[in-house]
Amino acid sequence: MAGDSETVTLLEAGRDQDQGQGQSVPGPAGAPSPGGAMPRHVAIIMDGNGRWAARRGLPRVEGHRRGVEAVRRAVRSAIDLRIPYLTIYSFSSENWRRPAAEVADLMGLLKLFVRRDLADLHANGVRVRIIGERDGLPGDIAGLLREAEERTARNTKLTLVVAFNYGGRQEILRAVQTLARAVAEGRLSPEAIDAAAMTGALDTDGIPDPDLVIRTSGEQRVSNFLTWQTAYSEFVFVPDFWPDFDHATFLAAIGEFQSRDRRFGGLSARAG
Repeated sequence: MAGDSETVTLLEAGRDQDQGQGQSVPGPAGAPSPGGAMPRHVAIIMDGNGRWAARRGLPRVEGHRRGVEAVRRAVRSAIDLRIPYLTIYSFSSENWRRPAAEVADLMGLLKLFVRRDLADLHANGVRVRIIGERDGLPGDIAGLLREAEERTARNTKLTLVVAFNYGGRQEILRAVQTLARAVAEGRLSPEAIDAAAMTGALDTDGIPDPDLVIRTSGEQRVSNFLTWQTAYSEFVFVPDFWPDFDHATFLAAIGEFQSRDRRFGGLSARAG
């Protein structure tokens, strides 16, 4: 993922707006608490590809390749569990600071993904949405991102949100600039700028805030990920490196989510 992590995967290869009202749906056999509230939106900070490879004496790019396999498993799990939104932190705005050879490997994996995985996602009803800064991207990369969105735009089974060239603070700054221009042009009064206006100016406009954020590799920080949107998210930190993330890990994280008492600043629902 971003700057200090090693999340780069999928696009490098292949609540109801009433926050907190998670869906209550039956899951597949073995799912935690089928009668309990399921998260409507799960976001994942995919961390640990490089360390996974280093511990096995493998090149970092192999960790990223294995990370792509974990993305495929996560997408399948989200579909099976009927989770409508899955966001993955694929490539942060800080990841460009990595060695040029590694960035080139990751961009090569992105192109491979479009050739191999996009058709499968489309066939399975997955809509791809990209969030992050588009300006300044190489033309071929920008074209691939646009192709992924346009080809899957009408799909409804799962919305896969891919944070690419993304940073939470940068997203907020872009949103503030958009609102400031509207005020300067007389299209918006300063008094009309509220939480709803801010939310509508973000890259994630129309996407519910994450109910659950999962971070792998044992690190416990958000690393500039969905800074605005995760204000009331539940966080689950798992020790596994991202390439080892599987359906059982996903289920365990959801089970932990279901054990939480989500109050959103109010009184506990469990207090009666």
